[in-house]
Amino acid sequence: MQKNEVMYHIGLKKEDLQGARYAILPGDPGRVKLIAEKLDNPLFLKTNREYTSFLGEIKGEKILVISTGMGGPSTAICVEELAMLGIKNLIRVGTSGGMQIGVKAGDIVIASGAIRQEGTSKEYVPIEFPAVADIDLVVALRDSAQELGYPNHVGIVQCKDSFYGQHDPKRMPISYELENKWLAWCKAGCLCSEMETATLYIVSSILKLKAAAVLLVIWNQEREKLGLDNEEVFDVDKEINVAIKAIEKLINQENIA
Repeated sequence: MQKNEVMYHIGLKKEDLQGARYAILPGDPGRVKLIAEKLDNPLFLKTNREYTSFLGEIKGEKILVISTGMGGPSTAICVEELAMLGIKNLIRVGTSGGMQIGVKAGDIVIASGAIRQEGTSKEYVPIEFPAVADIDLVVALRDSAQELGYPNHVGIVQCKDSFYGQHDPKRMPISYELENKWLAWCKAGCLCSEMETATLYIVSSILKLKAAAVLLVIWNQEREKLGLDNEEVFDVDKEINVAIKAIEKLINQENIA
């Protein structure tokens, strides 16, 4: 890659990042500015397709905030191009639907691993290869959530490509497969469902990057089925605060070392 080469999809070049090693990755372009405004010296960089980016600082360290769009394909492209620009640590901040009765709307889930029920990661490595997070990032996120006083859970999340395949499986020609797998994931203790983390983890593993995800639970369809309280929560500040605090911890640890 040439020094000033602009990445085709995300629209950024190496000098735009000013040496940033950390990236915060929301799916929604509309959340990028919200996150950046919580950092020091936020600077708008670029909007191209589903990729909106800002640069900010935490403890003097440059931090990139860039949206991935929805789903695996756009996430994989983003991670690939960020790796070319020198990013080494990626933290996804996203939303999810709870799958365990005890995982309530408003809770935080930190994904230690992800079920690869999506297509993108299968074009990187066979399905038997696990999608797992970096342990140092997971611990920093868990400790940050606990210190902030947010109800939180650490464990496995489910990733899929079809949003409506999850929410209305009966009308799909493969309803038998969707419903049976959902039941299996719930019985196995899967915490929540979303669409990007498996791809993030697999691509990061292949590219030798560190990655983790912190997810806000906005709703829980299993609680809904049982008639339990299940008010929708969209307070994305929680997951953003956890990610920022975790990066602060990691920077402090580097400085001490």
